[in-house]
Amino acid sequence: MTATTSNETTGSRRRFAGLAPARMAFHRPVRWQWEIVLLAACLWVYNMTRNAVPEKLEVATGNARDIQALQDWLHINFERSLNGFVAEHEPVAQVMNYYYATLHFIVTIAVLVWLFRVFPRRYAGARTVLFVTSAVALLGYWFYPLAPPRFDPAYVDTLVRYHTWGSFGSPEVANHSNQYAAMPSLHTAWALWCGICIAVCARRMWVRVLGALYPVATVLVIVGTANHYVLDAVGGATVLGIGFLAQYLWWGRSPFRDAPLPPADDEPAEPDEVDIPDFVERGEPAPQEADVSVETGASSS
Repeated sequence: MTATTSNETTGSRRRFAGLAPARMAFHRPVRWQWEIVLLAACLWVYNMTRNAVPEKLEVATGNARDIQALQDWLHINFERSLNGFVAEHEPVAQVMNYYYATLHFIVTIAVLVWLFRVFPRRYAGARTVLFVTSAVALLGYWFYPLAPPRFDPAYVDTLVRYHTWGSFGSPEVANHSNQYAAMPSLHTAWALWCGICIAVCARRMWVRVLGALYPVATVLVIVGTANHYVLDAVGGATVLGIGFLAQYLWWGRSPFRDAPLPPADDEPAEPDEVDIPDFVERGEPAPQEADVSVETGASSS
């Protein structure tokens, strides 16, 4: 009996192909009209679910005290000093306030469109990461309500102080948004998703650098404006990691690897070429066949 070598054993192992059906593993063109409908529907469901989470003031406040105590123990409690600096410098506060209120959606949508147009074979995988991340964040909001730092008198709500558009202190926003959905920070999760997509896929170095800096700036903004604790940002990075893991388990590949094209058998077969005789191309009549009976009789005599 011949012993099986380690190379043969390794070569016989099949690479993990993901849990998705085989026919879904290949790249299929996505119509932008349906994609807009899908994204709008998912955003609507997300907002409805997020705002349907029961607002538990006492629980959320108690969790905030626990988070603050844990950060004090870990010596990562720089929120007060950063928030105090931002609150004392109105130009800085205004920039951070509008950054917080607008770029969360603008940059994320812009990166989705960019991937859809420039990297269509990576788009579905990257979108899966974003969707799973948002869904897991909803579970965090439901099971761990958390009051943001701006509810603590030791912090300054810069959006309220400077009357910035999109402030949670305005009734129009506060009445339609869950005030205790701080853990995990979806601002951080989406910004980190955007940064990774840009840093990995962009071709120009300065664009990659901007992509890498975007989540860093986002964390400074959410902490400086007293909308999140540092550990909220850690929670955002964690749910993004879960999103990447779920994407790999489903598709069996990194979202930044091009999806394989469908096999050639799936493509419509080309019609077989018909050989045209030379005499037809020349426009000549068909050659006369020899009289078989005459030739046979001649040979027998």
